[in-house]
Amino acid sequence: MLGIIQLLSVLVLVASSFCVAADLRGSLNSLNITASFPGDATYASASSPFNLRFAFQPAAITYPKTVEEISEIVKIGGEEKYPVVARSGGHSYIANGLGGRDGAVVVDLSNFGDITIDSAKGSAVIQTGNRLGDIAAALGKAGRGLPHGSCPYVGIGGHAAFGGFGFASRMWGLTLDTITAVNVVLANGTVARATDHNHPDLFWALRGSASSFGIVTSIEVKTFPAPPTGTIFQYSWDGLNATTASQIIATLQRFVQVNDIPPHLGGEINLFRGPVLGTISISFAGGWYAPIENLNATINPLLRQLPPTSRTSFFTGTYLETAENLGGGSLDTSAPDGHDTFYAKSLMTPENSPMSDAAILAYTTYLANQGFTAEVGWFIQMELYGGRNSAINAVAPEATAFAHRRSIFSIQFYSSAPNNVPPYPPSGFAFLDGLVDSITSNGPKNWDYGAYPNYIDDKLVDWRRRYYGTHYFRLRSLKAKYDPMNIFDFPTSIDE
Repeated sequence: MLGIIQLLSVLVLVASSFCVAADLRGSLNSLNITASFPGDATYASASSPFNLRFAFQPAAITYPKTVEEISEIVKIGGEEKYPVVARSGGHSYIANGLGGRDGAVVVDLSNFGDITIDSAKGSAVIQTGNRLGDIAAALGKAGRGLPHGSCPYVGIGGHAAFGGFGFASRMWGLTLDTITAVNVVLANGTVARATDHNHPDLFWALRGSASSFGIVTSIEVKTFPAPPTGTIFQYSWDGLNATTASQIIATLQRFVQVNDIPPHLGGEINLFRGPVLGTISISFAGGWYAPIENLNATINPLLRQLPPTSRTSFFTGTYLETAENLGGGSLDTSAPDGHDTFYAKSLMTPENSPMSDAAILAYTTYLANQGFTAEVGWFIQMELYGGRNSAINAVAPEATAFAHRRSIFSIQFYSSAPNNVPPYPPSGFAFLDGLVDSITSNGPKNWDYGAYPNYIDDKLVDWRRRYYGTHYFRLRSLKAKYDPMNIFDFPTSIDE
């Protein structure tokens, strides 16, 4: 008898879920809002994540054409108890743009692709369906620029929501630092414009944690006159032993701390698998946004402290041409983007507590050995945030919800499955977790390092502290104010 009761309970639950799904479809269809649902011919493609390690089933993927339609979608989600998430470019490392779990209503912003540029005022209004390639091309043609990453397909929505780093960031700041106003749909469906003077507390939260507070439809930004020339450079060292590799990283860290390096130098240290066991390869790459003849005067004092390079490369052109170069030769995003199957982690090193020499040596030793034998492919980017004259670090730590102003490096650890296709091997998790631990366990006691929300890690246990630091408590209070029913809910959203 008990089995029959349990079966009836299951049937009631299934019938109820079908009823709710039908209500959602009916509610959206009644407003003529385009949407894709499970079972539709378009659904498999529409719900495909960038990172194929995940496979979520949204309740619906909507394609609003107006801000008013977004407002209605948010209200329907709230009324029918669905979490609602925004998808700008769809490049969330853990598929938060699909809800980060089954059953979300996705607001796909691909119809929001307008860019309005006012060169005289040095401003632009950018809708959040734009990709970085679209923005760089449009601004570049108008003789303007904006600090942002180099991958053309990344959406501006998430990029600007949590930071936004590029080689121009030491000169101009993070993408979110350029924002003067945010146009957003709130949890109750209200359409708001947040600025320093209008909803200043919300404006603070939207610059560092926007996805938890609303659906951002456009950002208003200050732009910068594009430099007349720029150079993309790379200095490479191949097949280094762990000790030599650690000395290069430590030397560069000290160099940016003690030298008066100009803001128009941006860069990163890249690390790759070495040619034989016990080795790794390193490059120092970046952008120089000033006449090239002045580059040597800045870099040579560093190079004199390092081993001879294996090779160097330089590309000089207009600012727009340097963006195209960094984008792989084109900023065109009209063709479909690719996919990967990967795991990523991050680490932001405090300016007042840099990586110790012991931590750096443990890090390079791990890479030279476990990195060579790892089942996964991998690369590491140590992005230069700090150093003297950095516009990133010049912003007060409390000015925005971005928590890690006083950082030297933001390090991305990225590992892909063989051939970039599922499944991702379990050994890959152990490899990358051990790599990060080689640094943190050899750092100062109680080292207060951070992590970067745009390189989001689904296995980071203390993510609230690492992503948001002490800002988390203020964000949690604002979440209760602006989204008390937790409509904008995904695995790493702010808790009320």
